[in-house]
Amino acid sequence: MSTSTTTTTTDDGFHFRDIAKMMGGGQSTLRQFGILGSLVVIIIIFQIWTGGLTLSPGNLINVVNQYSYILILAIGMVMVIIMGHIDLSVGSVAAFVGIVVAKSMADWHLPWWAAVLLGLGLGVLVGAWQGFWVAFVGVPAFIVTLAGMLFFRGANQWVGQSTSVAVPADFQYIGAGYLPELPIALPFNFLTMLLAVLAALWVVGFEVYLRRSQRKAGTEPAPVWVSVVKVVILAALILVAGYQFATGRVGTSFPISGIVLLILVIVYTFVTRNTVFGRHLYAVGGNRQAARLSGVKDRWTDFFVMMNMSVLASVAAMIYVARATASGPQDGNGWELDAIASVFIGGAAVSGGIGTVIGSIVGGLVMAFLNNGMALLGAGADVVAMVKGLVLLLAVAVDVWNKQQGRPSLTGFITRRFARKEEQFPTSAPASTTAVRDAVK
Repeated sequence: MSTSTTTTTTDDGFHFRDIAKMMGGGQSTLRQFGILGSLVVIIIIFQIWTGGLTLSPGNLINVVNQYSYILILAIGMVMVIIMGHIDLSVGSVAAFVGIVVAKSMADWHLPWWAAVLLGLGLGVLVGAWQGFWVAFVGVPAFIVTLAGMLFFRGANQWVGQSTSVAVPADFQYIGAGYLPELPIALPFNFLTMLLAVLAALWVVGFEVYLRRSQRKAGTEPAPVWVSVVKVVILAALILVAGYQFATGRVGTSFPISGIVLLILVIVYTFVTRNTVFGRHLYAVGGNRQAARLSGVKDRWTDFFVMMNMSVLASVAAMIYVARATASGPQDGNGWELDAIASVFIGGAAVSGGIGTVIGSIVGGLVMAFLNNGMALLGAGADVVAMVKGLVLLLAVAVDVWNKQQGRPSLTGFITRRFARKEEQFPTSAPASTTAVRDAVK
């Protein structure tokens, strides 16, 4: 045993498993590694086919503006799917909240900030209503949210009388606004580049913090070259992307909707990875009975996850309505399908227990650049729908096939040690109780 340990700790050569550590080394992050590679390939292909339009500043700004609300929905949907549920109502809930918010400003003359608070409060109430039926009555989330999809679609048309309601210009800023220009003579938007530099510095600082935390915990960190390569690549990508956003046409820069999305990604990544609630989320999704025996209040976890989904649907609704300048009866159609597809493409498991916020964002970006790229090529809506369906089917099929083969992911063959770690935890409820109890403490 000691000989094996010495060999592992002193071998500083190249290993394929070190590549996986660039993505964190976890099982779900290995899936994300493959999906991230797919995203890069998709972007490169469309960049070539469109003659460089895909990565042009104007197109990147349009992608964030057009798909930020779907990515926000994906943040909440991944938590629902980790729990083993599904939410079919998010599009209808968003449409209902959107029309109420628009009416509150148009007819009730509420200021925009009060309308935003009203929309968030309405999302809490709707989520609490659906969460109650799922968590405390025991009705399957599929049925509850299917009923919600029908009910809130009708409520949208009833409140708005099946007409469009315009929103004021000050409200439109949250969905169609950009970081402002400062009175500085620079060939780019200063605030956008400042945001990119801060993000790059955060990547460096987080990697240093991660390595120190691993040493304190007695875990062998990745080789230094792995950390350096990862930081350099990520920081370079962030800075290049920031420059593209900062050099768009005059009056544009990084969208305000993108700022909202970034804040939500940071907050929910922290919640799911570093809080007790996040550990309960994965524990219940992985093995509900074992989590319950370990003291996790699974019903309350169900309740808050469903309520959170409706709150994020409200945020997505207000961003969409603000960008569209009006709320209408067709808002929200198909949103739930795009959000669910983003989560599964991003590496979430169909059976629950596996998935991450970052993975869902990557999956959402895959869908976004597929839509955008085919639109730039002049493809019709029929072709776009067929391609999206095939991509979703392929992503889930690969996940199922790898499970049948005993592999955690496509890259499992180069990281077999992660598969061995998984085998250390039996899946039966009585035997896994101790492992779950340790995880949720």
